[in-house]
Amino acid sequence: MKTNLYGLNGEKTKEITLPKTFEETYRPDLIKRAFLSIKSSRYQAKGTDKRAGMKNSAEYRGRRGSYLATINRGISRLPRLKHYPRKGRIGEVRKVPQARGGRRAHPPKQEKKLREKINRKEKIKAFKSAIAATANKDLVKGRGHIINNLEVPLVVDNKFEGTKKTKEVTQFLDKVGLSKELQRSQRRRIKQGKGKSRGRKYRRRKTVLITLGEDHGLIKASRNIPGVDTVLAKNLNVEHLAPGGNPGRITIYTENALNQIKQRVGEE
Repeated sequence: MKTNLYGLNGEKTKEITLPKTFEETYRPDLIKRAFLSIKSSRYQAKGTDKRAGMKNSAEYRGRRGSYLATINRGISRLPRLKHYPRKGRIGEVRKVPQARGGRRAHPPKQEKKLREKINRKEKIKAFKSAIAATANKDLVKGRGHIINNLEVPLVVDNKFEGTKKTKEVTQFLDKVGLSKELQRSQRRRIKQGKGKSRGRKYRRRKTVLITLGEDHGLIKASRNIPGVDTVLAKNLNVEHLAPGGNPGRITIYTENALNQIKQRVGEE
């Protein structure tokens, strides 16, 4: 597969050959699993104390005539306190889920399996397939990216890695025809749920992914552009290429990045 190489002025300079990875078979099932595997590896296990709600003297006594027996007294047959607690009084119900200070019926358990597992070969296959999806125009448009007649993937000269100003990065993206794409992420939406009060109130759309071989200032220059992510090729993974597990993100590669991808997938 061949594509054009763009210069910093946004014009085509020459034609280059892409790595064979860009011709990989499209596997959305593996991409989704690899995405979930990466995301779930960051989950923090949580759970309650196994003895929570059970640290008291409550006991159910059903034998007739015994001390504090509840049989034939017109009250529910439940475990009740035998001694004065810190809060409450003798005879109050404890331990059961419906009681004040009782245990929870189905609390979160720390031993719950949170991580999505994936085989090593499947993970490599998913990575290759996610890279190939960035060269599929139908998939890129299917994600909602506005690319017009721009060819994908977009490969840029290595000089782009030395860009040190946000203004220069934005100007380059405008020159290659991605100005409307950047406008998609200007609007931020308020999330649903508890996360609004935990420092993650807003969400934006993902736009351009810039993949570098080496960083000479571009990561810092582009980090303030909404929706744009910049990553080194050695750290590139499925989560960058397919946010939300949906492949086909519009991606810009430098020549150095393509060479590193070749090394990672074993083409060199």
